[in-house]
Amino acid sequence: MFYRRKIILALIELLGGRVEKLRFQKLLFLFSMKKQDPEYDFVPYKYGCYSYSAHADMNTMIKKGLISETGNEYAKEDKNRYLKYLRPQDKRILDEVVSDYGHMSKDALIEYTYLNYPFYAIRSTIAKEVLPGKLYERVENVTPKEGLATLFTIGYEGISLEGYLQKLVRNNVKLLVDVRKNPLSMKFGFSKTPLKGYCNSLGIEYVHIPELGIASEYRQQLETQEDYDKLFIRYCQTTLNETAEVQLRVLGLLKKHKRIALTCFEAEPCRCHRTHLAESITTLPGFEYRVIHV
Repeated sequence: MFYRRKIILALIELLGGRVEKLRFQKLLFLFSMKKQDPEYDFVPYKYGCYSYSAHADMNTMIKKGLISETGNEYAKEDKNRYLKYLRPQDKRILDEVVSDYGHMSKDALIEYTYLNYPFYAIRSTIAKEVLPGKLYERVENVTPKEGLATLFTIGYEGISLEGYLQKLVRNNVKLLVDVRKNPLSMKFGFSKTPLKGYCNSLGIEYVHIPELGIASEYRQQLETQEDYDKLFIRYCQTTLNETAEVQLRVLGLLKKHKRIALTCFEAEPCRCHRTHLAESITTLPGFEYRVIHV
């Protein structure tokens, strides 16, 4: 069993074997905020902090019979005691979280997390009710502003789905332009259909433009920067020369949405075709925007 799932089971165990779904997300969030390298990352969602990955793990454990789901509540069905399997520091932090916050009601936990972690309330549909008057200024102060029209590029290598989406939200990206030839991924959340759904849930539009990608057969055996450079020379001589109209379409999307991001896999811009694509778009007539790699 993945260690992160043992943490979830230990948390429910400490709570007496049952927990409301929303309280579960808030308590797991508070546990994660106390860790330097947490197992779960979170995004600002309609009721505050939320982890799609934790939700997916819960669904998996429900299918395996380790947890049951009734209405708005989870119950631990597995009789094993998982607290003893945790690392000492994680056990201590989990004990602290349950001791300090486990008695709080759902509404109290929402208010506490909104007050202390206001960024995660920026997409909340109830933030103004929870934090009336001047208290809501905490959320307004950390809400990303419109900013200058910008062409961003972003890769998802080495980052969680939530960490990736956080980058989009913090940079106020309005549209994600997926420039992978084949938008499939073994990483949770990054194949085309789920990624579109997760983006849409945060108010970010998604479009896939495969014509600007590189076929997988050309991406084999890339080990050195020289290998990547040879690949990109070919990409510039072929794909970029043959897709002027498609690139103009991207420029049109930038003009319309103001802040868009080209996305592919590689973390390092120098090892991804999105960098060369962005450079090509900057040479098009009417381009007068910034390019930022995040």
